[in-house]
Amino acid sequence: MIMILFLLILGFIILVKGADFLLDGATSLAKKLAVSEIAIGLTVVAFGTSSPELVVNILASIRNSHELCFGNVLGSNIFNILVVLGIAGLIYPISVKKNTVKKEIPFLLVGTILVFALANNFGFHGHLLSRLDGIIMISSLFLFFLYVIGIAKIQGPDEYNIIIFSDFKTGLFMFLGVVGLFLGGEMVVHNAIKIAKMLHVGEKLIALTMVALGTSLPEFVTSVIAVTKKRYDLAIGNVIGSNIFNLFMVLGLTVLISPVEYPRSLDFDFYFLLLITFIFLITMFTGRKRKLDRWEAVLFIILYIGYFIFIIKRK
Repeated sequence: MIMILFLLILGFIILVKGADFLLDGATSLAKKLAVSEIAIGLTVVAFGTSSPELVVNILASIRNSHELCFGNVLGSNIFNILVVLGIAGLIYPISVKKNTVKKEIPFLLVGTILVFALANNFGFHGHLLSRLDGIIMISSLFLFFLYVIGIAKIQGPDEYNIIIFSDFKTGLFMFLGVVGLFLGGEMVVHNAIKIAKMLHVGEKLIALTMVALGTSLPEFVTSVIAVTKKRYDLAIGNVIGSNIFNLFMVLGLTVLISPVEYPRSLDFDFYFLLLITFIFLITMFTGRKRKLDRWEAVLFIILYIGYFIFIIKRK
Protein backbone atom coordinates (compact mmCIF):
# COMPACT_ATOMS: atom_id res chain seq x y z
CA MET A 1 0.00 0.00 0.00
CA ILE A 2 2.87 2.41 0.78
CA MET A 3 4.44 1.82 -2.65
CA ILE A 4 1.07 2.34 -4.37
CA LEU A 5 0.58 5.65 -2.52
CA PHE A 6 4.11 6.72 -3.47
CA LEU A 7 3.47 6.00 -7.16
CA LEU A 8 0.14 7.85 -6.91
CA ILE A 9 1.88 10.96 -5.53
CA LEU A 10 4.63 10.65 -8.16
CA GLY A 11 1.92 10.54 -10.82
CA PHE A 12 0.50 13.82 -9.49
CA ILE A 13 3.93 15.46 -9.67
CA ILE A 14 4.48 14.32 -13.27
CA LEU A 15 0.99 15.58 -14.16
CA VAL A 16 1.69 19.04 -12.76
CA LYS A 17 4.99 19.39 -14.58
CA GLY A 18 3.51 18.01 -17.79
CA ALA A 19 0.66 20.52 -17.65
CA ASP A 20 3.13 23.37 -17.09
CA PHE A 21 5.24 22.31 -20.11
CA LEU A 22 2.18 21.92 -22.33
CA LEU A 23 0.76 25.29 -21.30
CA ASP A 24 4.02 27.16 -21.99
CA GLY A 25 4.47 25.40 -25.33
CA ALA A 26 0.85 25.99 -26.37
CA THR A 27 0.88 29.70 -25.59
CA SER A 28 4.19 30.07 -27.44
CA LEU A 29 2.72 28.24 -30.44
CA ALA A 30 -0.38 30.44 -30.37
CA LYS A 31 1.79 33.55 -30.48
CA LYS A 32 4.00 32.16 -33.28
CA LEU A 33 1.02 31.26 -35.47
CA ALA A 34 -0.87 34.46 -34.58
CA VAL A 35 -3.93 32.43 -33.61
CA SER A 36 -6.18 32.97 -30.62
CA GLU A 37 -5.45 31.12 -27.39
CA ILE A 38 -9.02 29.82 -27.35
CA ALA A 39 -8.32 27.92 -30.60
CA ILE A 40 -5.20 26.33 -29.12
CA GLY A 41 -7.07 25.49 -25.93
CA LEU A 42 -9.93 23.90 -27.88
CA THR A 43 -7.58 21.68 -29.90
CA VAL A 44 -3.93 21.10 -28.94
CA VAL A 45 -4.34 21.41 -25.17
CA ALA A 46 -7.72 19.63 -25.17
CA PHE A 47 -6.32 16.70 -27.15
CA GLY A 48 -3.30 16.43 -24.87
CA THR A 49 -5.33 16.47 -21.67
CA SER A 50 -7.88 13.98 -23.09
CA SER A 51 -5.24 11.38 -23.97
CA PRO A 52 -5.56 9.48 -20.64
CA GLU A 53 -9.33 9.06 -21.20
CA LEU A 54 -8.64 7.77 -24.72
CA VAL A 55 -6.10 5.17 -23.59
CA VAL A 56 -8.29 3.98 -20.69
CA ASN A 57 -11.33 3.65 -22.96
CA ILE A 58 -9.52 1.74 -25.69
CA LEU A 59 -8.14 -0.72 -23.14
CA ALA A 60 -11.55 -1.01 -21.46
CA SER A 61 -13.26 -1.62 -24.82
CA ILE A 62 -10.81 -4.41 -25.70
CA ARG A 63 -11.60 -6.02 -22.34
CA ASN A 64 -15.39 -5.52 -22.82
CA SER A 65 -15.60 -3.29 -19.73
CA HIS A 66 -18.51 -1.23 -21.05
CA GLU A 67 -19.36 0.46 -17.75
CA LEU A 68 -15.77 1.64 -17.55
CA CYS A 69 -15.92 3.06 -21.10
CA PHE A 70 -19.01 5.17 -20.47
CA GLY A 71 -18.36 5.87 -16.78
CA ASN A 72 -14.92 7.25 -17.57
CA VAL A 73 -16.27 9.75 -20.13
CA LEU A 74 -19.36 10.76 -18.13
CA GLY A 75 -17.43 11.08 -14.88
CA SER A 76 -14.62 13.03 -16.54
CA ASN A 77 -16.99 15.50 -18.23
CA ILE A 78 -18.92 16.05 -15.00
CA PHE A 79 -15.66 16.57 -13.10
CA ASN A 80 -14.35 18.99 -15.75
CA ILE A 81 -17.38 21.27 -15.59
CA LEU A 82 -18.06 21.23 -11.87
CA VAL A 83 -14.63 20.79 -10.27
CA VAL A 84 -12.11 22.03 -12.85
CA LEU A 85 -14.11 25.16 -13.69
CA GLY A 86 -15.29 25.44 -10.07
CA ILE A 87 -11.78 25.50 -8.59
CA ALA A 88 -10.43 27.67 -11.43
CA GLY A 89 -13.32 30.12 -10.96
CA LEU A 90 -12.61 30.32 -7.23
CA ILE A 91 -9.02 31.34 -7.94
CA TYR A 92 -10.05 34.02 -10.46
CA PRO A 93 -13.46 34.79 -12.01
CA ILE A 94 -13.13 33.49 -15.57
CA SER A 95 -14.01 35.85 -18.42
CA VAL A 96 -15.54 34.11 -21.42
CA LYS A 97 -15.58 35.38 -25.02
CA LYS A 98 -18.86 35.93 -26.89
CA ASN A 99 -18.17 33.05 -29.34
CA THR A 100 -17.78 30.67 -26.40
CA VAL A 101 -21.26 31.56 -25.12
CA LYS A 102 -22.94 31.62 -28.55
CA LYS A 103 -21.26 28.64 -30.21
CA GLU A 104 -18.82 26.50 -28.17
CA ILE A 105 -20.88 25.79 -25.04
CA PRO A 106 -24.08 25.21 -27.11
CA PHE A 107 -22.07 22.87 -29.38
CA LEU A 108 -21.02 20.92 -26.28
CA LEU A 109 -24.64 20.76 -25.05
CA VAL A 110 -25.96 19.59 -28.44
CA GLY A 111 -23.07 17.09 -28.69
CA THR A 112 -23.94 15.62 -25.28
CA ILE A 113 -27.60 15.25 -26.35
CA LEU A 114 -26.51 13.61 -29.62
CA VAL A 115 -24.29 11.02 -27.90
CA PHE A 116 -27.07 10.24 -25.40
CA ALA A 117 -29.52 9.77 -28.29
CA LEU A 118 -27.09 7.52 -30.15
CA ALA A 119 -26.43 5.44 -27.01
CA ASN A 120 -30.18 4.95 -26.58
CA ASN A 121 -30.79 4.37 -30.33
CA PHE A 122 -33.00 7.50 -30.43
CA GLY A 123 -35.58 5.79 -28.21
CA PHE A 124 -35.89 2.66 -30.34
CA HIS A 125 -34.94 -0.86 -29.28
CA GLY A 126 -31.29 -1.43 -28.37
CA HIS A 127 -28.60 0.44 -26.48
CA LEU A 128 -25.49 -0.30 -28.52
CA LEU A 129 -23.03 2.28 -29.82
CA SER A 130 -22.14 0.81 -33.20
CA ARG A 131 -19.29 1.58 -35.60
CA LEU A 132 -21.76 3.72 -37.59
CA ASP A 133 -22.37 5.74 -34.42
CA GLY A 134 -18.60 6.04 -34.08
CA ILE A 135 -18.40 7.48 -37.61
CA ILE A 136 -21.15 9.99 -36.74
CA MET A 137 -19.24 11.09 -33.61
CA ILE A 138 -15.92 11.44 -35.45
CA SER A 139 -17.72 13.41 -38.19
CA SER A 140 -19.16 15.71 -35.51
CA LEU A 141 -15.63 16.27 -34.21
CA PHE A 142 -14.56 17.16 -37.75
CA LEU A 143 -17.32 19.81 -37.89
CA PHE A 144 -15.99 21.19 -34.62
CA PHE A 145 -12.50 21.37 -36.16
CA LEU A 146 -13.89 23.37 -39.08
CA TYR A 147 -15.31 25.86 -36.59
CA VAL A 148 -11.98 26.09 -34.74
CA ILE A 149 -10.16 26.71 -38.03
CA GLY A 150 -12.60 29.56 -38.62
CA ILE A 151 -11.72 31.26 -35.33
CA ALA A 152 -8.03 30.34 -35.39
CA LYS A 153 -6.98 33.60 -37.02
CA ILE A 154 -9.17 35.79 -34.83
CA GLN A 155 -6.50 37.50 -32.78
CA GLY A 156 -7.57 39.31 -29.65
CA PRO A 157 -5.63 42.18 -28.09
CA ASP A 158 -2.18 41.32 -26.78
CA GLU A 159 -3.12 41.59 -23.13
CA TYR A 160 -0.43 39.37 -21.66
CA ASN A 161 3.30 39.04 -21.96
CA ILE A 162 3.60 35.59 -23.55
CA ILE A 163 7.12 34.17 -23.81
CA ILE A 164 7.92 32.98 -27.34
CA PHE A 165 10.38 30.07 -27.42
CA SER A 166 12.36 28.77 -30.39
CA ASP A 167 10.58 26.29 -32.68
CA PHE A 168 12.57 23.42 -31.18
CA LYS A 169 11.88 24.46 -27.58
CA THR A 170 8.19 25.08 -28.30
CA GLY A 171 7.83 21.63 -29.85
CA LEU A 172 9.87 20.02 -27.07
CA PHE A 173 7.75 21.64 -24.35
CA MET A 174 4.52 20.49 -25.97
CA PHE A 175 5.88 16.98 -26.50
CA LEU A 176 7.13 16.73 -22.91
CA GLY A 177 3.82 18.17 -21.72
CA VAL A 178 1.69 15.59 -23.52
CA VAL A 179 4.01 12.74 -22.47
CA GLY A 180 4.02 13.98 -18.87
CA LEU A 181 0.24 14.25 -18.80
CA PHE A 182 -0.14 10.82 -20.37
CA LEU A 183 2.34 9.05 -18.07
CA GLY A 184 1.27 10.92 -14.96
CA GLY A 185 -2.41 10.26 -15.69
CA GLU A 186 -1.75 6.58 -16.27
CA MET A 187 0.21 6.28 -13.01
CA VAL A 188 -2.57 7.96 -11.07
CA VAL A 189 -5.33 5.89 -12.66
CA HIS A 190 -3.49 2.57 -12.40
CA ASN A 191 -2.69 3.01 -8.72
CA ALA A 192 -6.06 4.55 -7.88
CA ILE A 193 -7.80 1.49 -9.32
CA LYS A 194 -5.55 -0.75 -7.24
CA ILE A 195 -6.57 1.13 -4.09
CA ALA A 196 -10.25 0.99 -5.08
CA LYS A 197 -10.09 -2.77 -5.65
CA MET A 198 -8.46 -3.25 -2.28
CA LEU A 199 -11.52 -1.51 -0.84
CA HIS A 200 -13.81 -3.86 -2.87
CA VAL A 201 -15.54 -1.11 -4.88
CA GLY A 202 -17.63 -1.95 -8.00
CA GLU A 203 -16.53 -1.16 -11.59
CA LYS A 204 -19.20 1.49 -12.24
CA LEU A 205 -18.27 3.42 -9.11
CA ILE A 206 -14.57 3.07 -9.94
CA ALA A 207 -15.22 4.46 -13.43
CA LEU A 208 -17.26 7.46 -12.23
CA THR A 209 -14.91 8.36 -9.39
CA MET A 210 -11.33 7.05 -9.26
CA VAL A 211 -10.83 6.57 -13.02
CA ALA A 212 -12.76 9.71 -14.04
CA LEU A 213 -10.96 11.85 -11.46
CA GLY A 214 -7.60 10.38 -12.41
CA THR A 215 -8.03 10.89 -16.16
CA SER A 216 -9.37 14.43 -15.54
CA LEU A 217 -6.34 15.49 -13.52
CA PRO A 218 -4.55 16.80 -16.64
CA GLU A 219 -7.53 19.07 -17.40
CA PHE A 220 -7.66 20.14 -13.76
CA VAL A 221 -3.96 20.94 -13.47
CA THR A 222 -3.78 22.61 -16.90
CA SER A 223 -6.81 24.85 -16.32
CA VAL A 224 -5.76 25.84 -12.81
CA ILE A 225 -2.25 26.72 -13.97
CA ALA A 226 -3.75 28.61 -16.93
CA VAL A 227 -5.96 30.67 -14.61
CA THR A 228 -3.08 31.47 -12.24
CA LYS A 229 -1.19 32.76 -15.30
CA LYS A 230 -4.35 34.66 -16.38
CA ARG A 231 -4.68 32.58 -19.57
CA TYR A 232 -8.47 32.46 -19.26
CA ASP A 233 -9.05 31.43 -22.89
CA LEU A 234 -6.83 28.38 -22.43
CA ALA A 235 -8.56 27.49 -19.16
CA ILE A 236 -12.10 27.60 -20.59
CA GLY A 237 -11.06 26.25 -24.01
CA ASN A 238 -9.34 23.30 -22.36
CA VAL A 239 -12.50 22.24 -20.50
CA ILE A 240 -14.91 22.72 -23.41
CA GLY A 241 -12.50 21.14 -25.89
CA SER A 242 -11.71 18.22 -23.59
CA ASN A 243 -15.40 17.46 -23.02
CA ILE A 244 -16.05 17.56 -26.77
CA PHE A 245 -13.01 15.34 -27.39
CA ASN A 246 -14.20 12.91 -24.70
CA LEU A 247 -17.65 12.61 -26.27
CA PHE A 248 -16.71 12.48 -29.93
CA MET A 249 -13.10 11.30 -30.15
CA VAL A 250 -12.71 9.07 -27.07
CA LEU A 251 -16.10 7.35 -27.40
CA GLY A 252 -15.99 7.55 -31.22
CA LEU A 253 -12.63 5.81 -31.57
CA THR A 254 -13.60 3.35 -28.83
CA VAL A 255 -16.67 2.08 -30.69
CA LEU A 256 -14.85 2.10 -34.03
CA ILE A 257 -12.49 -0.46 -32.49
CA SER A 258 -15.28 -2.44 -30.86
CA PRO A 259 -19.03 -1.60 -30.47
CA VAL A 260 -19.95 -0.81 -26.86
CA GLU A 261 -23.20 -1.62 -25.07
CA TYR A 262 -24.56 1.39 -23.17
CA PRO A 263 -25.38 0.46 -19.54
CA ARG A 264 -28.82 1.91 -18.64
CA SER A 265 -27.61 2.10 -15.05
CA LEU A 266 -25.74 5.24 -16.12
CA ASP A 267 -28.89 7.10 -17.28
CA PHE A 268 -28.95 9.32 -14.19
CA ASP A 269 -25.31 10.31 -14.73
CA PHE A 270 -26.01 11.19 -18.37
CA TYR A 271 -29.03 13.29 -17.37
CA PHE A 272 -26.93 15.00 -14.71
CA LEU A 273 -24.22 15.80 -17.29
CA LEU A 274 -26.86 17.32 -19.58
CA LEU A 275 -28.23 19.39 -16.69
CA ILE A 276 -24.90 20.83 -15.58
CA THR A 277 -23.86 21.57 -19.18
CA PHE A 278 -27.08 23.59 -19.49
CA ILE A 279 -26.36 25.27 -16.13
CA PHE A 280 -22.86 26.10 -17.42
CA LEU A 281 -24.46 27.91 -20.36
CA ILE A 282 -26.95 29.74 -18.12
CA THR A 283 -24.19 31.00 -15.78
CA MET A 284 -22.82 33.02 -18.69
CA PHE A 285 -25.96 35.21 -18.49
CA THR A 286 -26.17 35.56 -14.70
CA GLY A 287 -24.16 37.93 -12.54
CA ARG A 288 -21.52 39.62 -14.66
CA LYS A 289 -22.26 38.71 -18.27
CA ARG A 290 -19.92 36.18 -19.92
CA LYS A 291 -18.02 35.60 -16.69
CA LEU A 292 -17.94 32.65 -14.30
CA ASP A 293 -18.18 34.45 -10.97
CA ARG A 294 -16.94 33.05 -7.68
CA TRP A 295 -20.47 32.38 -6.35
CA GLU A 296 -21.19 30.38 -9.49
CA ALA A 297 -17.91 28.49 -9.01
CA VAL A 298 -18.98 27.67 -5.44
CA LEU A 299 -22.33 26.40 -6.80
CA PHE A 300 -20.47 24.10 -9.21
CA ILE A 301 -18.39 22.62 -6.39
CA ILE A 302 -21.47 22.12 -4.16
CA LEU A 303 -23.24 20.35 -7.04
CA TYR A 304 -20.27 18.00 -7.46
CA ILE A 305 -20.10 17.22 -3.74
CA GLY A 306 -23.82 16.37 -3.81
CA TYR A 307 -23.37 14.19 -6.91
CA PHE A 308 -20.35 12.43 -5.41
CA ILE A 309 -22.22 11.63 -2.18
CA PHE A 310 -25.15 10.32 -4.24
CA ILE A 311 -23.11 7.90 -6.37
CA ILE A 312 -21.18 6.66 -3.34
CA LYS A 313 -24.45 5.82 -1.59
CA ARG A 314 -25.97 4.43 -4.80
CA LYS A 315 -22.91 2.28 -5.59
